[in-house]
Amino acid sequence: MTRKDEYYNRAKQEGYRSRAAYKLRQLDEEADLFAEGDTVVDLGAAPGGWLQVAREAVGDEGTVVGVDLQRISPIEGVETVRGDMTEESTREEVRKLVGEVDQREPSGSAGVEGRPASGEADVVLSDMAPNMTGEYSLDHARSVYLARMAFETALELLAPGGDLVAKVFEGPDTADLREEMEREFQYVRTVHPEASRDASSELFLVAKGRLTAPVREGDRLEVEIDDVGHEGDGITRVGGYTVFVPGTEAGETVEIRITDVKPRFGFAERVD
Repeated sequence: MTRKDEYYNRAKQEGYRSRAAYKLRQLDEEADLFAEGDTVVDLGAAPGGWLQVAREAVGDEGTVVGVDLQRISPIEGVETVRGDMTEESTREEVRKLVGEVDQREPSGSAGVEGRPASGEADVVLSDMAPNMTGEYSLDHARSVYLARMAFETALELLAPGGDLVAKVFEGPDTADLREEMEREFQYVRTVHPEASRDASSELFLVAKGRLTAPVREGDRLEVEIDDVGHEGDGITRVGGYTVFVPGTEAGETVEIRITDVKPRFGFAERVD
């Protein structure tokens, strides 16, 4: 039995709408994507195999939203939007379903210029693929365009620490897209699910831990230490974002270099 037959037959037997459901199950096993109660948005969701897997993973307390140009037959516990994510009306409908994007600044924050507001989704998924022409360079370029659209959507919808999975066909433009994603997430990895067809050039970029901090590793800035934490490290806040600075005391003004950035806090060293 070929791999294609194996997953096709399993999907029929287990009630999944497509063999692609096993790709997402394998991606979840590899990257620990879902937790009970999560909010998940699936872009290009028809016919719904990924929606079924996500719904099983997040449980009754979770929220699953699927978006596609094609109609998606109803799935219990899943909201669907028929539309084009390049159109603002579709994006607005999705935002309403996952919860309004929080435009408020954190308490005491002066705002973070140039960075998108964080949303409320925990995971954004994209198994979108272009209509195949058979011309490899064109199909690759179109797949990168779709993956970049998913990436831009994720920046708008994901809460701090959220994850993105985006399909792309291997090719020369993949590295640039991955580099862009690495600036916005803690790390990015490439995963080839076993359920992908043997002849397919598809891969999945899995970006973990969306960063909404106003700083990045290597940044240098002058700050005032506001407080001292339980471990004795000084604490400063940059645009409402907490940074721990060992070897400093409350009231000091010091120059620091950012050494590590997490979704909700970071670390720095003093350099003055």
